[in-house]
Amino acid sequence: MSEKRIMEISKLLIEAKESIQKASSTEEGEALRIEFLGRKGKFAEIMEKLAKLPLAQKRKQGQEANSAKTEIEYLLAQKNKELSQKGAEKIAATEKIDVTLPGLAPKNGHIHPLTQIQDQIVEIFTSFGYTQASGPEIESEEYNFDKLNILANHPARDMWDTFFVKDKGMVLRTHTSPVQIRYMLKNKPPLRIFAPGRTYRYEQIDAGHLPNFYQCEGLVIDKNITLADLKGTIEEFIKRLFGPQAKIRMRQSYFPFTEPSVEVDMSCTVCKGRGCGVCKTTGWMEIMGAGMVSPQVLRNVGLDPAQWQGFAFGMGIDRICMLKYGVEDIRLLYSANLRFLEQF
Repeated sequence: MSEKRIMEISKLLIEAKESIQKASSTEEGEALRIEFLGRKGKFAEIMEKLAKLPLAQKRKQGQEANSAKTEIEYLLAQKNKELSQKGAEKIAATEKIDVTLPGLAPKNGHIHPLTQIQDQIVEIFTSFGYTQASGPEIESEEYNFDKLNILANHPARDMWDTFFVKDKGMVLRTHTSPVQIRYMLKNKPPLRIFAPGRTYRYEQIDAGHLPNFYQCEGLVIDKNITLADLKGTIEEFIKRLFGPQAKIRMRQSYFPFTEPSVEVDMSCTVCKGRGCGVCKTTGWMEIMGAGMVSPQVLRNVGLDPAQWQGFAFGMGIDRICMLKYGVEDIRLLYSANLRFLEQF
């Protein structure tokens, strides 16, 4: 019975050798591997039978089976190597590369339009002699509200729908104005700073509003500063960013941290002043709130308003971007739509 089993293994080895020799493609070689060595192949059947034999017979016949299996694996590997090489030589002989054909241009990445605008803002204010400043996005109520003259019982605090965090007395900053407070507490005047950064408000989402957006804050503290200095700074900034043809208007407004306060509008570049959904049919888009720093804010940071004056402004970088590039919906700036972003 033992000799019969060994003959069966030998016969299977001869069959495998003949089949491998006749194989003419790597696909046929793979089919032979499955036929002889696969989980349900011919050698698997033999090994299953060997498992039922007495130990002495199992050892001898198992050695014969493993030896035959190893030889078949080697022959298959050699045949596959041979067939692969022949296939490559055939391709090389029959297929040629036309080096005169134009190549495929790789797709390059783009700087996001919001980043482009922020970089331009940084460049302009740096050329004005301003220093860039920054602050945390999770801010204390003291810096976000109190020291900016927006006290807990002040009706002006209702102007901001605020995201509060679990830590008591902490919020997601509603504007970049807290950077002013932090900077004035650590540095002595004269001061000229700008502070771009992300801010958060519970806004109704539409073509012009999102619950998180980018602002850029500006602050000047010096002696004999007037509203004319503020107006001249804003006009020069707008001309540098949009060109000498840019039109702005300033309207009287109210902010707790500036006195007097103004809002700055720019003629809508999307509709060219005719009126559209972005500008709410007015032909103008609000881009900035500004004013002279409130004397109380100066006192809150330890400065004497009789000696020091200043102005501050805050602009929405997203809206500046929309005006600059004629974007009709602010949501496009955060959509990750490649067809939109590749335009920049």
